[in-house]
Amino acid sequence: MADEKRTADVIIIGGGIMGCATAYRLAKKGVDVLVLEKKEIGNGGSCRNAGGVRQSARDPKELPLAMYAVANIWPTLSEELDVNVEYVQKGNIRLGLTEKDIKILEAHTAKSTKVGLDVKMISGDEAREICPYMSKEIIAASWCPTDGHANPLKTTLGFYRAALRSGVTFITGVTVTGLQKVKGRVCKVLTDDGVYEANNILLCAGYYSRAIANTVGIDIPVERQFNEVLVTEAVPHMFDIMLGVAGGEFYGHQSEHGSFVLGGNSGLQAYTSNSDYFVTNSLTAPCISRGIMKYFPVLKDVKVVRTWSGHYDQCIDVLPVIDNVKEVPGLTLAFGFSGHGFGISPAVSIALSELILEGESKTIDISGLKYDRFKSKG
Repeated sequence: MADEKRTADVIIIGGGIMGCATAYRLAKKGVDVLVLEKKEIGNGGSCRNAGGVRQSARDPKELPLAMYAVANIWPTLSEELDVNVEYVQKGNIRLGLTEKDIKILEAHTAKSTKVGLDVKMISGDEAREICPYMSKEIIAASWCPTDGHANPLKTTLGFYRAALRSGVTFITGVTVTGLQKVKGRVCKVLTDDGVYEANNILLCAGYYSRAIANTVGIDIPVERQFNEVLVTEAVPHMFDIMLGVAGGEFYGHQSEHGSFVLGGNSGLQAYTSNSDYFVTNSLTAPCISRGIMKYFPVLKDVKVVRTWSGHYDQCIDVLPVIDNVKEVPGLTLAFGFSGHGFGISPAVSIALSELILEGESKTIDISGLKYDRFKSKG
């Protein structure tokens, strides 16, 4: 179209929650922002997760983002976005059935308490006091009372609508094929719909970011992982906590509508999904269900009404890259969130807006998430 917007102060590649939230933050500061999205807004991992808003069991390098988001953003986000994001802050309990599980939970807890998070180990009986529906097989758990959960779809679209109201332009159905530098600075985004230009470019397109970054000589070791989620029929309210297990195989919560949203995998996902299509596998829901029943046998007769699937971009060290690229001025990276980006997304948007406008994140420490941490030190 002749009148289509082609230039902006900042172009954001990727219309997931990171792109939408950062576009909103920048627009509030008077920045002209253009977002390019290959499919639909939130089509990737942003709307295809179980909604955990947790600080516990995170690497200390990304914990400052999680703690800042929980302390300063999530409690008032529904009011800020003018949409009910269904945020519930009633704690996260991570369960263990074996001595091996206990060692995993103790290691997570020790690392988190060192940086000031309120999380502790509790016995199986203490876990059942918090949630009496748990199996007697549970022998220990970690407990973080300030963790919680929210609705990924409502949160992502809430940021999208807030960005629209703030003047952000979104163009969907555009596939980015590469970036181009002019006089050493990246300023052109090449697409199947022509060229778009900006002084600053934020690349936050999940797994697809790697190939796009490659076009200007930057490579981040990110691969795609597949995960599935099941949703049950609505049942009377049982608990508000977010659930997890020591090894991370199962997780979920009960929504405010009464249904349980439970994620996990069969261990066979490498063989059951290798395409861009989000297709569930007949093996996975039974595997998730059997696993969940070991922890919550009370759910054995609850009916599964649907399943859905999605991909997430996993970095080799299971940590995101959030940084400006020294070798390519004008380029900012934010991807590799490794399946736990949703809960930190409101804080990431603040860090990114500062990286783009001020050259560094002053509000939140993201020093452990630099893009060049994979380079040889020799």
